[in-house]
Order: sequence, then C-alpha cells, then structure tokens
Amino acid sequence: MRGYGLLLHISSLPSTHGIGDLGPAAHEFAAVLAQAGASVWQFLPLHPTSTFIGNSPYSSPSAFAGNPLFISPEYLVRDGYVSHADLDCARMCLTGGDPAPDPGRVDFAAVTAHRNHLLCAAYERNCHTLQGNAAFHNFCRTHDYWLHDYARFVSIKEEHGGVAWIDWPRELRLRDSKALLAYDAHAFHAVMREKFIQFLFFSQWKSLREACNRAGIALLADIPIYVTYDSADVWANPQFFHLDDTMRPVAVSGVPPDYFSATGQRWGTPLYNWELLEKEDFFWWKRRLGHTLLVADMARLDHFRGFCGYWEIPAEEITAVNGRWRKAPAEAFFSSLREHFNGLPFIAENLGVITDDVRQTMRDFSLPGMHVLQFAFGGDTPAENPDIPHLHDALSVVYTGTHDNAPTRAWFAGIPHQERMNLINYIGRDAHQETATDTLVRLAFASVAECAVLPAQDALDLGAEARMNTPGVAAGNWAWRLVPGQMTPDRLAWLTEYARIYGRLPSDPAKDTKNDMVFE
Repeated sequence: MRGYGLLLHISSLPSTHGIGDLGPAAHEFAAVLAQAGASVWQFLPLHPTSTFIGNSPYSSPSAFAGNPLFISPEYLVRDGYVSHADLDCARMCLTGGDPAPDPGRVDFAAVTAHRNHLLCAAYERNCHTLQGNAAFHNFCRTHDYWLHDYARFVSIKEEHGGVAWIDWPRELRLRDSKALLAYDAHAFHAVMREKFIQFLFFSQWKSLREACNRAGIALLADIPIYVTYDSADVWANPQFFHLDDTMRPVAVSGVPPDYFSATGQRWGTPLYNWELLEKEDFFWWKRRLGHTLLVADMARLDHFRGFCGYWEIPAEEITAVNGRWRKAPAEAFFSSLREHFNGLPFIAENLGVITDDVRQTMRDFSLPGMHVLQFAFGGDTPAENPDIPHLHDALSVVYTGTHDNAPTRAWFAGIPHQERMNLINYIGRDAHQETATDTLVRLAFASVAECAVLPAQDALDLGAEARMNTPGVAAGNWAWRLVPGQMTPDRLAWLTEYARIYGRLPSDPAKDTKNDMVFE
C-alpha cells in the first residue's frame, strides 16, 4: 500500500551511552514515525561489527547474531540484569572520566569497551540462575541452528587473541567433533555468556518490534548478499562456500571494471557453492532469510544482481580485473523461496548496471526494485534514466538517497553544473542548496512508487556532517547520530503534510504488520 518511511540505523539513535540502542529512544522514534504518518522504518544490518574492519554493518562475524552494542543499558537496569553501580562503573570505559563524549558521533572503541564491561557484569550477576530461566532455554533451543556455533566462534576467537579461524589449531579449525565437545566443557561459561548476550539482544528487539507493529510501523531490514570469510557462518558451513582443501577461498566476490573504477572492486568475501546449495534446496539461505523475517516484516536484498550472475575473481588476484561472470540459479532459488515463505517479502537492490536477466527475474517474481533520485539527473539524457520520476513503476521503492550517499543538501552542493541544470529543467524552476532537499522529497512523494523512503538526514535537511558512509573511504564511516530532541513530530510536520498531499498517509493507522515471532 502507498506510504512512506525513514531510513535510520539503530546506531544513529540518540542515547547517553555512546551509541544508539534498543532502549527508550528506539521506542520513541517508532512513536514519532507513527505520529508523522510514516509506515516504514528501514535500518541497516543488525549484526555484530568490528573496529578491525571499519565498524561496517555489512562486514560481520555472523549473518544471524545481533549486535551487542545495541543492547540498552537502561533496559538492563530496568529488567534487573545489572545494577546502577554496574552502569556507573561501565561508564568509565566510555568517558575515561572526561566529560560526556560527542553525542552526535559514535566512538566505537569506547562503546565496545563499555558494552563488554556491562555485559560481562550482567552475565556474572545472572549466570547462576540461567539454569532455571525457561525463557533463556527456549531461546537457545529455538536458535540452536546458529547460536551454539556462533557462541563457540566468538569464544574460541577471543581465547586465541582474535586471530582468524583459519589460523586456529587444526582440530578446531576443521571442527573435529571431539575437540569441539572438549572445548564446550573447557569454555562453558564463555560460550554461555555469548548465548546470554544474544538472548538479551533478541529479547529487547522483540519488545521494540511489538511496539512498532502496534504503532502500524513495518520494519524493513537489509541483507548483505555475501558473508565475511572470518565468520561463524563460513567456519560452521564451509561446504556452502568455494574453499580449497586448506579451507581458503578459491575465488572471491567483487564487480568488474567500469566507468567509476578501472580495476573494478575486489570485495574479497567467499563465493557461494550454488551447486550444493541448490542440491539441498537452498536450506541455508532459507534459514538465513527466515531468521531475518523474525526481526523484520520485509528485507532489502543487497547486490541483487549477484543472485542472477556474479563476478568471480581468483583469490590470488589483487584487483577485480581478471575475473569472469558466472551464472547463479536465480529461477530455482526464488521459486523455492516463494514456496517456502508463501510469498517473497523482499526488495531488490537493483542499482548500478542491471542486465536483462536481472530485470526478468524481478518481473517473474514480482520483486520491487529501487529508484534513487540523486542518481536521476546525471548524464546527457536524464529523460531515459531509470531513476527519473516519470519512469518509475508502482512496484518499487523510491529514495532521495541511501546510506551510501551524501545527504541531499550536501549532494546538491557538490553536483556538476550540467546535473544541476538537468534538475532545474525537470522541475521547471530554479533550485539551490536551501531548497534541494524539499525538491527531492516532493519528487519522491509524488512518484507512483508504492513506498518512498527518506534517510533521516533528509527528513531533517542536514548537510555533509551527517553523512553515514562514503564508499571506498576506510575511516570515519557509520558514526553519525541524532542528538536528543533532534527528531520530533514538529520537525517532521512538513513530511506529514506532503504525505497527505501525495496520498501517502496510512488509511488505517492501527494496521497490523506483524509476522509470528519466535524469540523466546
């Protein structure tokens, strides 16, 4: 149904604990969205991140686990897992005794130390009662298909100084069953602590999701197509990836050379063994996507093109130049998913160079695609650009920009003269930096696309200081945050009015968008 939403990652919510979390500010944001007439909250992947690989939510040691940094300290106190004294002690890790950190930026190293201290205290206070905690045991039983191996992975990695699993002792690296059982006994509390942390995350997420559903807000998740090599996923399921006899990648992912890069992009993640995955009726993928649909109502499939065909780069190559295209079993994959999920609640990230087979797959399975207005006015023939509003289709989601783009105010300030003139000619009036965001928001809301999504930065008309990610830049990304009081119904009143004008207000504010949840 026609509506609109905002894109805001959990880390960008305001809080007094160094990073956005699943606490009061998340519940307040859901309420603000509902009051503003929005119906969708889109966020980035929820998985654990690492300071060693740039804190990107798209690079994680697990495609299933939740990020411990998002566990709300306030709710840990409220629910009796830690004391106020524990909270005060952990705060020293965050501030080092100095005044409060910048509320508009995440210091990931400090936040990681803070949460580690607090979550260890929570486990120490509760480990002796977990044996009788029915909710905890139900959670562990329900999620055993990923949870136990993830807890092992984190614990083994910590015990061995953080080295990659490929460098662990041979019996652990190759998952010798006797060695793993011996490790479980040896590291019982370390493994249990990781399970307990995940229990806390998913308990708090369940509460937030229920609040969103009551408010009529649908949750839109984001699924990276590939998983990190140094992850519990590859270690626990090496057969589903193209690895050699030494368990190292034979080939890795990326995209070929193009207009933007003469050497292409070498992402370096292992490629899937699609032949075996198909033979097993895509069982691993069904679990992964099904797990995502426990935390969200729908999901965006990142790099959708890779489900139809992917660029295979020999692992020894340092660039993407000497790769080749390989076909993926898209028809069999999505047919199996459609039957399994009784539908396909997914959005295809179809940005960039898209081939006919990708378009055909989207048509065959009625998968909505994306249009990004910041991409609509470049080149000599914008009238033929698929992102230009008059070429949008109803079965799609239109964005002003994404997490990889500058906020629209900053985008307009940096575009070439011809692109600016293309925009001016298209809207039939002058445009300048002060009105650029308003212009693109109007175009998005007026589009025939069923859903319009705005980055929160555009909802507040912020500038370059609020950029979330700059692709190709290693440092300084993912740190932007709202400050307390910055996002209010009054600030979003203009969006509510535009939603009314362009028919994007929900017809039934109490609509029920929930899926069955199996967290406990």
